[in-house]
Amino acid sequence: MRQLKYHEQRLLRKVNFFDWKRDKTARENKFIRRYLIEDREDYHRYNKLCGLITKLVAGLRRLPPDDVFRIRMSDLLLDKLYRMGVIPKKADLSAAEGIAASAFCRRRLPVVLLQQHMATHLQQAVQFVLQGHIRMGSEVITNPSLHITRDNEDLIEWAEGSSSRTLPAAVGAPAAVADAAAVADAAAAAAVGAAAAAEEPKAVD
Repeated sequence: MRQLKYHEQRLLRKVNFFDWKRDKTARENKFIRRYLIEDREDYHRYNKLCGLITKLVAGLRRLPPDDVFRIRMSDLLLDKLYRMGVIPKKADLSAAEGIAASAFCRRRLPVVLLQQHMATHLQQAVQFVLQGHIRMGSEVITNPSLHITRDNEDLIEWAEGSSSRTLPAAVGAPAAVADAAAVADAAAAAAVGAAAAAEEPKAVD
């Protein structure tokens, strides 16, 4: 193999031959397909946020453990991340250390709908959002990339007049399970009553 010429070396001076761009794109595509992310920039924003959080945690760790500023900023950071739903607990900085983009992907509205058994699969959840079947409080949400915090998670409901709210059993909604159980109990009670009536002795004229 011949030695590169000067202008070739200049053109390739910033090229990393060990980490191909197509490999990075393959990882991105894997996340995009898994969470059905329509805008690739959303995934880039998640990665950027994770980098900023990791950098902030590293800076706080360089301060003494009893430093007032470190304690205050750590509490604020952990509380914010916990309320956003991207960390499971806010015990210490280790909870925010090494946070991944998937933590933000799991807080997207369609994924939360799937977790709440309001859809059978992610594609269906995305369609519910795009078609205006989901509301948060009194506002109908049609943006699948909306980040759902822990506080907003309890406000997610079917939109008024949505055809999907009349078919909760099809998507495994908890309300449908409760209704089915009530019907089953009523049927069982009716069967017991009928059996008891059949066993009663008939009156003799």
